[in-house]
Amino acid sequence: MLVPDTITKTRADAPAGFFEAESAGLAWLARATALGGVRVVRVLRVAPGLIELERVDETHPTRDQADAFGAALVHTHSAGAAAFGSPPEGYAGALFIGRRPLVSARQTRWGRFYARDRVLPFVRIAVEAGSVTEREERVIRSACARIEAGDFDDAEPPARLHGDLWTGNVLWSADGAVLIDPAAHGGHRETDLAMLDLFGLPNLERVLAAYEREAQATGEPLRAGWRERVPVHQLHPLAVHAAGHGRSYGVALAEAAERTLALIP
Repeated sequence: MLVPDTITKTRADAPAGFFEAESAGLAWLARATALGGVRVVRVLRVAPGLIELERVDETHPTRDQADAFGAALVHTHSAGAAAFGSPPEGYAGALFIGRRPLVSARQTRWGRFYARDRVLPFVRIAVEAGSVTEREERVIRSACARIEAGDFDDAEPPARLHGDLWTGNVLWSADGAVLIDPAAHGGHRETDLAMLDLFGLPNLERVLAAYEREAQATGEPLRAGWRERVPVHQLHPLAVHAAGHGRSYGVALAEAAERTLALIP
């Protein structure tokens, strides 16, 4: 039986720009590949309600591939973005994470963008869905208030984020890692790293160690304490999941908010 060389994803009820956003995000990330960034799946065709992609023949990742992925991700992030929350360059349509709309923004301050546009919109949905209790909502909103006030802001420029970098969106081929299905935007690079940690990427510690080494070598080291700040950067993916995947994610979201508040003197 012949295996097709491509994969076509369709969605009859796709909102305007749904697959176009995916295509634009992949193209934007792919431009970083020429600079040493991670390989990205090729888009062969995109139309309303449809996207056709190259097929990636998957295999089990090796330790060397994990090292290469971590190092390459530094260069993807270093390709940069126009602002925090900015869409892929040249794209003016809607953004999505999974099936949910994602706000575009052009913020110079990371904390304001992150709290206002990446966490709180999904908290409202999660509360309405019953995934987050009133007490938990107060804790989450308290953490977001401190983030928005700038308690975690730093001097890092906007990074070119995949934006939905969980293990299912990192495919492993004979040639190494291939990224698929982004929610690409300008953000803080620690957010991509925190999402890798959230859902258990294979050889995660090797990936992170290689990222740290390459970031140091390129003169852009991760800021001290980045591992302690993982809960801060997991608020976004946990809020997205709490909005649509049940109570357990609401509990995890509230716990991450409590850990975020505990980091503030």
